[in-house]
Amino acid sequence: MKKLLTSGGISNNSIRNALVALMDKPIAESTALFVPTAEQPLGPFFVGRSAHQLLQSEWKAFGVLELTALPSIPQDAWLPHLKAADALLVGGGDPLYLCYWMQQSGLADLLPELRAPVYVGMSAGSMVLAPHIGQRFVNWRPPSGGDSDKTLGLVPFALYPHLDHPDLPRNTMANAEKWAAELTVPGYVIDDATAIQVIDGAVEVVSEGHWKLFTP
Repeated sequence: MKKLLTSGGISNNSIRNALVALMDKPIAESTALFVPTAEQPLGPFFVGRSAHQLLQSEWKAFGVLELTALPSIPQDAWLPHLKAADALLVGGGDPLYLCYWMQQSGLADLLPELRAPVYVGMSAGSMVLAPHIGQRFVNWRPPSGGDSDKTLGLVPFALYPHLDHPDLPRNTMANAEKWAAELTVPGYVIDDATAIQVIDGAVEVVSEGHWKLFTP
């Protein structure tokens, strides 16, 4: 599965062009499924924010794949729609909550086997693919408890999104350095004008902004 991991969604022409190249077709001719699940623990104030950043482009068609509903639905009712989509858009919110429901829904087991759609993450939707996210980002905890920051491990690096965001004063490079110092894997610090593209294990930065790679 090809991956485009963003901080702020499809925020500029460079990221948009990368997505078009990964899908090998224009957005206006493409279909997408949007996963809003990560927003739920943050409350209604945040609902729709990541949807706007990922769905503002004019897709041919898009649907919603709510992971909390999937355990009660036969897999053969939704899996064909997932495989037929050109892009899986996974929105922001809480990465551990999203990870939990990816596992509970069965989506986590399917992702490594899928050749399509292109996985497009925003913020938590990108972070969840890392082996772990760092204790700084641990907020929600699963019903079983614990303070683990472990996530899916589908890419070999971690992500620190929203660098220098005006609404997130703690997201400075100085704090990102502290986050990176606790990682056991490489860590990309990216702003909302940057994305990380992953194709068959090859990693490429797509950016009109600022980013930095830290290695443990």
